[in-house]
Amino acid sequence: MSGWRIPSSSLSQSPRDMSKYADLFTHDRSFTVGVEEEYMLCHPTTGDLVPRADSILARLAEDEQERFSYELILSEIEINTPASPSVRETMEHIRHFRRRVRELGRELGFRIGISGTHPTALGDEQRFVDSPGYKWVADQLHYYARRNITFAIHVHVALPDAETAIAVTNAARRWLAPLLALSTNSPFFRARNTGMLSARTFQFGAFPRTNIPGTFRDFEHFQQVLETYLAVESIYLPRQIWWKIRPHASYGTVEFRVSDMQRSLRRTEMLVALSQAICHHCVRELRSNHLQQDFELEYLNDALWKATRFGFDARVADPGDHQITTMAEQVEKMVAFVHSSLAELGTENVVATVEEVLKRGSEAQEQLAAHTREGFNGLKAMLMDKVDFGDDGGFST
Repeated sequence: MSGWRIPSSSLSQSPRDMSKYADLFTHDRSFTVGVEEEYMLCHPTTGDLVPRADSILARLAEDEQERFSYELILSEIEINTPASPSVRETMEHIRHFRRRVRELGRELGFRIGISGTHPTALGDEQRFVDSPGYKWVADQLHYYARRNITFAIHVHVALPDAETAIAVTNAARRWLAPLLALSTNSPFFRARNTGMLSARTFQFGAFPRTNIPGTFRDFEHFQQVLETYLAVESIYLPRQIWWKIRPHASYGTVEFRVSDMQRSLRRTEMLVALSQAICHHCVRELRSNHLQQDFELEYLNDALWKATRFGFDARVADPGDHQITTMAEQVEKMVAFVHSSLAELGTENVVATVEEVLKRGSEAQEQLAAHTREGFNGLKAMLMDKVDFGDDGGFST
């Protein structure tokens, strides 16, 4: 993501190189935003996955190449937006890249599909990306790497410095379950109704280091974890820590990794704006010495499980004050927490989208209804037909 500094040696860090990362988290402009979206590459008629990532990357102009990247399988492509000062500008980039991939699909014989998981694809039928990094993942995880047919949205937010990034990472964990609840979009996997609203969370959760991290004392503590993982060869790149929220050791950002992909641009905007506002308000509370950073990890994990499995009526324990609430009430508490920041950042409009999701349900419910009406063939068609490209100049629901 241009606008954030990446060290030239970031692909081959040794433990003694890690001290330079603190400087990467120093940003002149705080709260700039970047987003990664992961798209399914689908056969235009059947909706099944097709391996077109190599063809896409070969077709790109030179000035586009840094904005597109491989994921684990060739039937998936990732786009990443430049670091932008506002959510509005970020959404314009997302709209552009969705349209660009659609255009490439018309040339290369595929369509974009959007879901947290492909509903019928089988891992044994997928082709891995042929690169050292992805070969390492495949060698580490074998069957479970091949089974990982998942698609997420990742939101990066820049903070003023490294210690602030750690404090915000700690504090933002309270809101991971509400963010997931709003974004669940993967009830099906391997042609089965999984009973989950986010099967993606379970599929990717088979990977190591995908948990909610514990509380970090400070940046040095976080750095020690990275150094130890490198020293014991649990990872060979810092980015191979895949926590649901992480300080990103190459971009120097806080990265939210908890949400399923969204077909709706309005709902995408909601997740981006909430992530930015959570960071903004956490910094405000940190500066006034009111920021709560340490939570009961059991309650964080239980709330995440409830978001994965159940709707907004599920009962959870708030990790912050231990009160028993519903997930809908947790979402409302999150909105109340960030409301003044949304207003200051010019993104208060997303509150209406949150209310709409609480009323109508997440995109997972849309998938379940489509499958009930039309089976898997109809569902796969819907996952392509309902992708929002913003063609009307606005964002659809």
